[in-house]
Amino acid sequence: MKKPLKREYRLRTAKDWIKTYSGNNVVKGYSKKYSVDKFCAIKELRMIGIEITEEYENQLRKSLESHKQLRLTLKKKQEDQLNASCTYESDEYFAMILGYTSGGFPYGVTHEEMEEIKK
Repeated sequence: MKKPLKREYRLRTAKDWIKTYSGNNVVKGYSKKYSVDKFCAIKELRMIGIEITEEYENQLRKSLESHKQLRLTLKKKQEDQLNASCTYESDEYFAMILGYTSGGFPYGVTHEEMEEIKK
């Protein structure tokens, strides 16, 4: 991602850019052109006299919030799946049995060692 230009420069050049912009969504276009987020684009477009409705801004906020919630839900689901696939056996001595010796004896992390790890 490229580094955004300074606001003073963006505001100065945006007036000319707006005249040549042919897209449908000026906020999205400004955001891409100057490498700023859409809320910064809204603020700066308003500074140069372009009217952006409060309704559009609120809709954008809701959209980003729902997208954030969706990502968190997917992340939690992935963590749950990973935790379900990483189950270890345990007994009264071992908190995690990692394997068994050739003689059939378990080895792993004891309950005392697990308490130290958690601290």
